[in-house]
Amino acid sequence: MRLMVKETRPGSEKAHDILGLEHHNPLNVFFAPHNVAVIGATETPASAGRTVLWNLINSPFGGTVFPVNPKRPSVLGIRAYPSVSAVPDKVDLAVVVTPAKTVPGVIRECVDAGVKAAIVISAGFKEIGKAGAELEQQVLREARRGHLRIIGPNCLGVMSPLTGLNATFATAIARPGNVALVSQSGALCTAILDWSLREQVGFSAFLSIGSMLDVGWGDLIEYLGDDPRTRSIIIYMESIGDARSFISAAREVALSKPIIVIKAGRSAAAAKAAASHTGSLAGSDEVLEAAFRRCGVLRVNNISDLFYMSEVLAKQPRPVGPRLTILTNAGGPGVLATDALMALDGKLAELSEETLAAFNEFLPAAWSHGNPVDILGDADPERYAKAVAVAAQDKGTDGLLVILTPQGMTDPTQIAEKLRPHAKVDGKPILASWMGGVEASPGEDILNRAGIPTFPYPDTAVKVFEYMWHYSYNLRGLYETPAFAPEADSAARTKACELISGVRGSGRTILTEAESKQLLALYSIPTVRTLVARTPEEAVRLAGEIGYPVVLKLHSETITHKTDVGGVQLNLADEAAVRRAWTLIETGVREKAGPGHFQGVTVQPMVSRDGYELIIGSSIDAQFGPVLLFGSGGVMVEVYKDRSLALPPLNTTLARRMMEQTKIFTALQGIRGRKAVPLEELDQLIVRFSRLVVEQPWIKEIDINPLVASPERLLALDARIIVFDQDTREQELPRTAIRPYPVQYAGLWTTKDGTRINIRPIRPEDEPMMVAFHQRLSERSVYFRYFHLLNLGQRTAHERLTRMCFIDYDRGVALVAERENPDGGHELLGIGRLTRMHGTNDAEMAVLVSDDFQGRGLGTELLDRLIKIARQEKMGRITADILAENRTMQHICERLGFQLKYDPEDATVKAEMKLNQ
Repeated sequence: MRLMVKETRPGSEKAHDILGLEHHNPLNVFFAPHNVAVIGATETPASAGRTVLWNLINSPFGGTVFPVNPKRPSVLGIRAYPSVSAVPDKVDLAVVVTPAKTVPGVIRECVDAGVKAAIVISAGFKEIGKAGAELEQQVLREARRGHLRIIGPNCLGVMSPLTGLNATFATAIARPGNVALVSQSGALCTAILDWSLREQVGFSAFLSIGSMLDVGWGDLIEYLGDDPRTRSIIIYMESIGDARSFISAAREVALSKPIIVIKAGRSAAAAKAAASHTGSLAGSDEVLEAAFRRCGVLRVNNISDLFYMSEVLAKQPRPVGPRLTILTNAGGPGVLATDALMALDGKLAELSEETLAAFNEFLPAAWSHGNPVDILGDADPERYAKAVAVAAQDKGTDGLLVILTPQGMTDPTQIAEKLRPHAKVDGKPILASWMGGVEASPGEDILNRAGIPTFPYPDTAVKVFEYMWHYSYNLRGLYETPAFAPEADSAARTKACELISGVRGSGRTILTEAESKQLLALYSIPTVRTLVARTPEEAVRLAGEIGYPVVLKLHSETITHKTDVGGVQLNLADEAAVRRAWTLIETGVREKAGPGHFQGVTVQPMVSRDGYELIIGSSIDAQFGPVLLFGSGGVMVEVYKDRSLALPPLNTTLARRMMEQTKIFTALQGIRGRKAVPLEELDQLIVRFSRLVVEQPWIKEIDINPLVASPERLLALDARIIVFDQDTREQELPRTAIRPYPVQYAGLWTTKDGTRINIRPIRPEDEPMMVAFHQRLSERSVYFRYFHLLNLGQRTAHERLTRMCFIDYDRGVALVAERENPDGGHELLGIGRLTRMHGTNDAEMAVLVSDDFQGRGLGTELLDRLIKIARQEKMGRITADILAENRTMQHICERLGFQLKYDPEDATVKAEMKLNQ
């Protein structure tokens, strides 16, 4: 059973080509319209309406421009029309420059006239407050009637330098290039435009998107990611907008082209200013940082860094590690570069004995004999070139920085010429700092043309290398194959739902400690035994049952921070101590909180805290929904603030990277003779905790503090859980920024011969089984699936298979058919894939079944399930390509309801099914 969809990006399983932008993506009209109507065109000097019209009629984009002004017969000598409906041609793109209060009516007219898209330059919407926000919603409701897409409002507009379109009120059009700039600030756009014209920097797209009423970051990243003329995407961001859309698009595009962001609002004051500018919540900067790490976006701090990184990532490979070798002809700049590296928590490469010996063979005796490699002030071009070649071969070096200072014995130009052959070092970036002015300039030009980025100062180059390493590290985390994590127990999940439902049903929002630990135990998170006592006598009895010494803690349905009210008594050795502890806790609570807050105590064994106290928690972020926290725990948690954040759901790779962001992680690996804690078990525990957060959306806050981690065990000693109140409706619950694993699409299927097969959505952990699956495929099956032959190495390449296994469930679903073998292992028998096409509600479908399992109904079952999923996901249409000779597959598609059409151009049959009509 082989159903084929052409493959372009490695592992993408998509049939997009360059023309796909025009045929499929509705955003293409913003960049290459056939005609444009300027609604609000005027001859008033220095007005937006006049400037936009003037820019368009002087743009070589090849389309017709229609001024719309009900009060004038012509504008700037061009016939004007009283309304967009009066324009003789069907309008592709409308540019709106009328007062804000008129815009809803203008958009209504555009929809009625069949206009495809609009750029709303007008200001006066949510940035002015509640009235403006309501006006925006009126505009959006009108646009939704006709599927009209909107960029803006409150924006500069859109330039497409490659097509010649200038639909902005800027004073000039950007030069053509291969970098796309997207900004929420129009003023910043004009400043960058002025700079770029002076520096001769070009752009593939240049646009300001304002408050993102409709078209947002996700739409544009997706569009520019598909644009073959765009090599990198740089963004000035003030607010994230639709967090899930941004993360989804960025994660898909980041591996094929860099996305570099400067985000305003790090400080509270700047965040407030950004909010007043865009009318949007700024959100937590720490959470945003975690989101960028999760989707492979590179965040920089300065505007200049946007362009530095765009250039460097286009010219040089990403480093595979953090170790930098610094080569210089002067000690001072080398030391300063080292200081800058250490200040950024970077790592200086430790040169091998072989490398040191190689340097000794040709460097003067006074060379530094270490890193930085000071080759001395009299270094000639040959010495520089040979030193670079030796350093590049060092296995402990991940990148090189070459520094030159102008001295009487140096020739910057000739040294640059000698370095040209070293511009491409396999897997290792090389950067240069040619210090000086006029004398260094020709050498800089030579290096830049050769592909070696140059920087005026070494500390700037060091910062760029650190950006490169962090970018590489984050990207690698996207597609590292995680360890297998056991599937969740559906019965335990149901019990957890019932527990939370019971608490909410009683009118409470706080789970008791005992209930909290019961919930953790359902997700296999080890907890200390906790028993509830309602009377002193029951406490004594339970203490005897557990065995002394014991701990008594406050049992309350309203108080979560027990130590604040004296609600914890430790190391109780006998019955008398238990009774005294009961009295102390009860008295303390009544005095500090009131009598209604005491419902008894919990009795627990006195557990040794010999180990590290950690905290694992989750809370709700206004923009990203549930956010996970890991770090140093205990009573000093808010003092140390050693923590990292991540977005659920997690796998074991992401859990480990979350831990690596903290200082406590160094200790967890074992220091000063202490054994390491079981890190693999901790990975799995964090994954289970992440699953709990995702599967129980009624949880508002949850903390495990402390989680004691020692070489012998992991144990949750205390937990605090708060749920949403009874008045909260299900549709009001915050959703995760990353769509979780769709367990609802998993289910068993039995073949006619009784073979039981588990059909479920694919997981990142499936890569090893995917390798084995592709090893069993015949060349015929491969050809029928991909329309060309792929050798085994190509089919089983790590990057290709991980991109197949790491599915963004907002963009599609891949189902795998899995059978358990007699030896307890598992094998994949078939794969079905449903991929949403960019910018549309259509999807492409593909199925591939192992040769030894073809003809047994599995392909039909996978197709049928994918069709049902497409309906549930409210997709509008499914398409697929089938080879003309594959009559069996065509017959199955017809039987399932597809319409078939032969395409003589490529000898394929096009299958199509319309859904949800």
